[in-house]
Amino acid sequence: MTISYNWLSEYLPEKIDPEKLSKILTSIGLEVESLETYQNIKGGLEGIVVGEVLTCEPHPGADKLKLTTVNIGQDTALNIVCGAPNVAAGQKVLVATVGTTLYNKEGEPLTIKKAKIRGEESFGMLCAEDELGIGESHEGILVLPSDTKVGTPAASLFPIYTDFLYEIGLTPNRMDAQSHMGVARDVTAYLTRHNSGSFKIKTPSVNSFKPDSQEISIDIQILNPELCPRYAGLVITGLTVAPSPDWLQQKLRAIGQRPINNIVDITNFILHETGQPLHAFDLLAVKGNQIQVKTLEKGYSFETLDGKIRTLSEEDLMICNSEVPMCMAGVFGGKQSGVKDSTTAIFLESAVFNPVSIRKTSVRHGLRTDAATRFEKGVDISNVIYVLKRAAMMIKEIAGGQISSAIKDVYPAPKEKTHVALKYHYLKKLSGKNYHQDTILDVLEALGFEKIKEGMDEVWVAVPYSKPDISLPADIVEEILRIDGLDNIDIPSSITITPAIDANGLKEDLREKLAGFLVGRGFNEIMTNSITDSKYYSAETLQSVVKMINNLSADLDVMRPSMIETGLESLAYNINRKNENLQFFEFGKTYSTTGVGKYFEKEHLAIYITGKDHEDTWREKGSAYTIYQAKGLAYSLLQLCGFSQIKFQVQPDTGLIEVSADKKKLIEIQLVASSKREQFGIKAPVYFIDLDFGTLISLKENKKITYKEVSKYPTVYRDLALVLDSNVHYEQIQEVIRKTNLPLLKSTRLFDVFENEKLGKGKKSMAINFAFLDEQKTLTDKEIDQMMTKLISGFEKQLQAEIRK
Repeated sequence: MTISYNWLSEYLPEKIDPEKLSKILTSIGLEVESLETYQNIKGGLEGIVVGEVLTCEPHPGADKLKLTTVNIGQDTALNIVCGAPNVAAGQKVLVATVGTTLYNKEGEPLTIKKAKIRGEESFGMLCAEDELGIGESHEGILVLPSDTKVGTPAASLFPIYTDFLYEIGLTPNRMDAQSHMGVARDVTAYLTRHNSGSFKIKTPSVNSFKPDSQEISIDIQILNPELCPRYAGLVITGLTVAPSPDWLQQKLRAIGQRPINNIVDITNFILHETGQPLHAFDLLAVKGNQIQVKTLEKGYSFETLDGKIRTLSEEDLMICNSEVPMCMAGVFGGKQSGVKDSTTAIFLESAVFNPVSIRKTSVRHGLRTDAATRFEKGVDISNVIYVLKRAAMMIKEIAGGQISSAIKDVYPAPKEKTHVALKYHYLKKLSGKNYHQDTILDVLEALGFEKIKEGMDEVWVAVPYSKPDISLPADIVEEILRIDGLDNIDIPSSITITPAIDANGLKEDLREKLAGFLVGRGFNEIMTNSITDSKYYSAETLQSVVKMINNLSADLDVMRPSMIETGLESLAYNINRKNENLQFFEFGKTYSTTGVGKYFEKEHLAIYITGKDHEDTWREKGSAYTIYQAKGLAYSLLQLCGFSQIKFQVQPDTGLIEVSADKKKLIEIQLVASSKREQFGIKAPVYFIDLDFGTLISLKENKKITYKEVSKYPTVYRDLALVLDSNVHYEQIQEVIRKTNLPLLKSTRLFDVFENEKLGKGKKSMAINFAFLDEQKTLTDKEIDQMMTKLISGFEKQLQAEIRK
């Protein structure tokens, strides 16, 4: 939220330096994320002076350029090349001298330098309105009155509005600080606590408010009081819609608001001053002099101020006249009822709406307006009439006219203040600090709390309507701590802690271990949004998808049922920026449901690979990543986790490779289908490895890794080349080896695959290395030959293998 220093200072009891005020705001929980200087003309016209064009001649090398000499009050005139069609000798103009920085309307800087333009030297620039930021015109240079004194700084001719802007990181519960007066109230409370005095906020008075007549009466009916607890309004006639005065426009522009006209600007001013949204209706649109606050039937078409037709829900609260709706309550106005240039009379609305209803309507229609963000957090229901009077008096002063009705205030069930009891020992326990009883009461009263009764160890207070989030003693403690200053909390000399038992240590250790391994292999970790777009999935998949009720945007409407799509988004983002050799991994969750209240989530380690296995170098070029490298990576991950009996199985119908360990499927490897890649505009092959992290954890909990001494006896290696049918996979060979059950066989390794017509049609040769080890003694050739014979026999019988010699 943006707060103007100049504006805020109007409500403070004393002037505070901007830097000091920034520290105070952060100290009381209104964290200042940035403090910037604001000028309505960026750069403050520094370096811009009045000059007189002495001569103006055609440029010898360009038809549209002129050579000018310009007097800016120095000893010598400046030679300046100018392209403006209206430049002429004798004019008084604004000159940007060398070294001056200009800012265009987008805020982009341009520093004036000595230049040579088509062979002619230029020592400055003659400026148009838009180049200086003082207007929109670019038809030619700005020509000043002939009596303007040469050398006069431009800043003295065009008043510069300077301010300081605070960007405050407001937490969602602090609706009371969504305005300049709300922030001023907190600062005033801080001054009361720390400056030994009783300070009060300077609240603009409305005591002089008085209707000029009561000739018009508007009937107000609240048909849905649960959605609109209070609604008030009045009529102003005889006004003139026109541009706002300069002071009002400057205030709004400083905080990023675009001035529209005096009526709309005043309602925006009141919004940012008090936090209470207002809305002005053209009185001609209030048919039957009647306001009805109600919901309409589903499917009703309504045209909003932006000219769009919106289809209403039966839950959308509307402000209607006696015939048709005029406004989406608390969210957005209607096209037909808005204030126009021809408007001479208005009905001014001040109301409170149900926060939940406003948020649903705002999100449903994608209308995140300033009014909606205030109403959905809650507004001060006791402030409705004050802001109505304040706005009416401003409109009468600025736009003329007269107040032609009494205030009509419909408040069916006046809201009682929340009462909270605070025990002083609880405050000490929670804050760690001893507060004097008077200090506590002074802080609370400065914030608007009302003391109801007081005991020896407690005080009962009524919570102000401006703080609807406060209902517990802990909330009161927070308020006291804030105003005392969060950085003033005492730090104890010693801290007593109880060591915690980390029940989830295995999961985090394993996660860190796997992440470290992958990073060491050149992978980058990514974090993608678990909320994604339903358009990525088939109708069958969407049947079990968890759908968002209040999705923030149309393309973020479901919880992801698989990890692959969000990963492909990241790949596509990088590939589109010419970063094409990618190795990503992500720890994340997928979600599914079988019905209302039956929701499931599953943890994954997802790996995405595309492009080459390494970048090209002067020694060698990288080669395209293959499925074998993907299998090797999956095998290494499981080995790292302590699994040895790892089994691969290819699904013939999908090509999906399933990797199991301890008879549990842990990993799926796939080459992403081209149809799926096309959804993201990815042309290159993508390998996706999906590790079931949840199942891995459950298996790992019961698995122990033990250390064994390195054997002092040598390992013996034997090679064997098998001629097999070409459709035999290495996994089948491993299965035969497992069945042979040779305890002294420690490992096997496939090191060559060879296919040739000499082997026979449909045949291939696979060469395997066998490693044998007896940790009790040195193996003899006879023992090794016996084991090799068993292996050969198994290969011949079960795989019809031939031994290649």
